[in-house]
Parts: sequence; structure tokens; C-alpha cells
Amino acid sequence: MGVSIIETVSAVAAPSDSTGGATATGTGEGMPRSLVLVGLMGAGKSSVGRRLAGRLGFDFIDADTEIEKAAGATIPEIFAAHGEAAFRDGERKVIARLLEQPRIVLATGGGAYMNAETRARIHDRGLSIWLKAELDVLAKRCARRSNRPLLANGDLRGTLERLMRERYPVYAEADITVISADGPHEAVVEQILLALPPAYRKLAERHHVEPASSSSVE
Repeated sequence: MGVSIIETVSAVAAPSDSTGGATATGTGEGMPRSLVLVGLMGAGKSSVGRRLAGRLGFDFIDADTEIEKAAGATIPEIFAAHGEAAFRDGERKVIARLLEQPRIVLATGGGAYMNAETRARIHDRGLSIWLKAELDVLAKRCARRSNRPLLANGDLRGTLERLMRERYPVYAEADITVISADGPHEAVVEQILLALPPAYRKLAERHHVEPASSSSVE
């Protein structure tokens, strides 16, 4: 069958100018570490992540979007063609490469943090932030979108309840937990900034005065 979509994603997603090492990942002395948002679908990782990155002057990256761009296919199409196991393997490789970039806010897919290797890499390369949401909030948000493969069985609430039981104990290993309630995403950003080490708040204050260059993602 030739090169699979997942193999293509893994190759294309590699940063072309990575220098490797702790400094390249934003973990060097004086450099705030990259931030990685984890949580279930509907927790607001992408919306909160964009706003958080803007406040800090970091680049925002959505792991699912990067996979789709590189593969030239949607995640439902990748699931259908290759299955979830193949997707998860490619997801693990993509996130490993994305984490080599400095000063990013990375929104991960709901299942990414369940991989032990990915959790360890996130712990080594950045700070993990769990956006924890109640079932009603998740169900309300997920009902607005129909492109989530794991929710395609027609039992949205039942599937979310099962995923909460399976994944919440693992998400709880994240460095920081913030409640993602049914309100403005900016309020969640403020909670995150308060929970982060002081260096991030100072960076946010400085960035507010000195806007980031146009390379930052809106």
C-alpha cells in the first residue's frame, strides 16, 4: 500500500530547524517552558490555548490540526482508513517533534496524554495543564461538532462518561489542573496564569506592553 498517511505525517511534522536539547525546548535557564494543554474533547483546549499563547507571546499549535495538514486528510478519515491504533502511534511521533520547538502552547488531542511515552516527554519538555470540565459542559460543547470519531456511535453522553472514567485519573497527573466551566474562555486563561509560576505572569505583563511579532498565531 506504500507509505501510510501516518508515516507521512510523522515525516512532515518534523521541525526543520530544531537544535535539540533543553534550551531548544524552552527549558533552559531563564526560559519559560512550553505549555501543553490536555483534557477531553470539548474541554476548550484550542480556544483557551490560542488566547493563552497570545497573552504570553508564545506560538500556538494544535496537534490535531498539524496532523490533518500534514496528512491532507481529516482525523475521521485517518481513523477510517488506518484505525485508532495507527493514528495514536502517529500522534505520539508528531507531538514528540512539536515539543522540540521553543515557547509554544500546544493543544493535544483527548487521547494523546494517555500514552505513557507522551506523558513522560511532556513532563520533560514542558508544563502540562489539565482543563477539567464537567459532563454537562463537555456534552454541550461536543454536540456542536460532528467530526469526532470517538463520538460517532450516537451515544454522546455515555461515551463521554466512559472516557471520563478512563482518562480523568491519568489527566490528574498533569502539573496543573484548571476548571473549564461554561463561561468565557478568557476566564480560564486567567486561572491558568494565576496557577503558573511567576515568570509566566511577568511575561504576560511584559507582552501586554510589548505585543508579539506577527508570527504569533491568533
